[in-house]
Amino acid sequence: MPVATPEQYAEMLDRAKAGGFAYPAFNVSSSQTVNAVLQGLTEAGSDGIIQVTTGGADYFAGHTVKARATGALAFAKFVHEVAKSYPITVALHTDHCPKPALEDFVLPLIAASEEVVADGGQPIFQSHMWDGSAVPLGENIEIAQELLPRLKAINAILEVEIGVVGGEEDGVRHEGSNDALYTTVADVTAAVEGLGLGEQGRWIAALTFGNVHGVYAPGNVKLRPDLLGEIQEGIAAKFGTGPKPLDLVFHGGSGSTDAEIATAVRNGVIKMNIDTDTQYAFTRAVAGFMFSNYDGVLKVDGSVGNKKAYDPRAWGKVAESAMAARVVQSTQQLGSAGKSQS
Repeated sequence: MPVATPEQYAEMLDRAKAGGFAYPAFNVSSSQTVNAVLQGLTEAGSDGIIQVTTGGADYFAGHTVKARATGALAFAKFVHEVAKSYPITVALHTDHCPKPALEDFVLPLIAASEEVVADGGQPIFQSHMWDGSAVPLGENIEIAQELLPRLKAINAILEVEIGVVGGEEDGVRHEGSNDALYTTVADVTAAVEGLGLGEQGRWIAALTFGNVHGVYAPGNVKLRPDLLGEIQEGIAAKFGTGPKPLDLVFHGGSGSTDAEIATAVRNGVIKMNIDTDTQYAFTRAVAGFMFSNYDGVLKVDGSVGNKKAYDPRAWGKVAESAMAARVVQSTQQLGSAGKSQS
C-alpha cells in the first residue's frame, strides 16, 4: 500500500535504525505541498513521512474556519488517494500537539482511528505527536501515559518531546535559557520509567540538543548531536539494554550542517522533521516566477496579461518541482534515498 500499514511503518523505522539512516518527515499544508513531497520522494527512490501541524490542519480545513481535526482528516484522505500513483511508501503523522490542542486535534483523530480499526480497518494516521515541552516533565509523562495505551490498541506510534525545541512553530513559542534546549539523561530516565521501552506501546523520542525551529543565525545556538549518543549510553546502562535503545526524532534541523545531521543519525535519529527549508523552496520558486513573468501575471497599464502565466497551475508546477528538489536533498542528507521498501 502506498500509505504504510502499521506493520510497514514499524518495519520502516526498524530498517532505518539497523541501516544507519533516517526518514525525512515533511510538514505540509496544502494539496500542492503534498504532491511536491510525493514527487520528491519518488524522484529520490525514498520512502518518507508526511505530517501536519495544528496550523497546517487549520489551513487544510479552510483558513476562515477553525476545524483542525476536519482538516487533518481531509489531508489524510487526500494522501491515501493520490499516493496510489506513486511507487513509494509514506506514513502519516501529526506533528506538535501542545496541551491546549489535544481536545480539538489529536484526541478526535485517535477516536476516528479507533472507529475505523473497530470496523476492521487500519488507523488513519500511523503516529501522533504529543508535545508536552511546555508543561512540567511529570505532567508531560502523565499525559503520554494516557495516550500510549490508546495508540497501542490501534497499532499506532506515539512521539513524545522530552526537552524544549526553541523558536516558534505555528504560534507555539518557547522562551528561556539555552540550558532548557538540552535534554538530560535524568529527563529521559523519567520518561522510560513511565512509558517503558516498547512493552507498553511503541514510542519515539524527540530529544533536544540545541534545536531551534525556523531559521537561525550560525552560532546563535550550539547544536550538540553528540548529546544523543551520551543519552543512549546512559539509558542502556540504566536499564540494561543493548546499544541505542531509543528511537529518536530530530526537530528544528533547518540550517544544520551535513556533519551535524550525520552525527544525529549515527546516534539513533530515525526521523527528521523538515519544514522551513521546503517552505522557502516552494515560495522562492513562486517569487521567481512572478518576477520573471510580471507582465503576464499582472494586467499592466490596462493590458490583458497572459492567462497561461497567471493560471495557478503554471506557477504551481514550478513551486512543486522546486520543493520536490529540496525533498530529494533531504533524503540524500539522511541516507534514505534509493532505499524505498516499495
